Amino acid sequence: MKSDRPVYLDLRRIRQPVPAIVSFLHRVSGAFLFLCIPLLLAVFEASLAGPDSFAATLGNPLIKLALFILLAAYFYHFFAGLRFLLLDLGWGAALAQAHRTSWAVLAAAACGAAALGAWLW
Repeated sequence: MKSDRPVYLDLRRIRQPVPAIVSFLHRVSGAFLFLCIPLLLAVFEASLAGPDSFAATLGNPLIKLALFILLAAYFYHFFAGLRFLLLDLGWGAALAQAHRTSWAVLAAAACGAAALGAWLW
């Protein structure tokens, strides 16, 4: 008897809805921020050695890029966390609202990252 089940999963054909992507990225950004705490503490310690060290640390383009990536991940994690807090309160659980709030999280994080990039550079 031949089965109609797929033999393998083609991951390029599976399309997740936007709320699922926002949820996955929220977890990834949280893990990324947690794992980058030692790097952030090392940069902070290097910047506190003196005024010249502070200027040299924040003048380094790699440090600025790392700071931008960390703060952009923080903005995303913050806005997605607010969305999940509202979901816990019962607001935005309907499918249409979930799509709108997911797109709002992505837009707010992009605007925050753009403002952060303009401020850093």
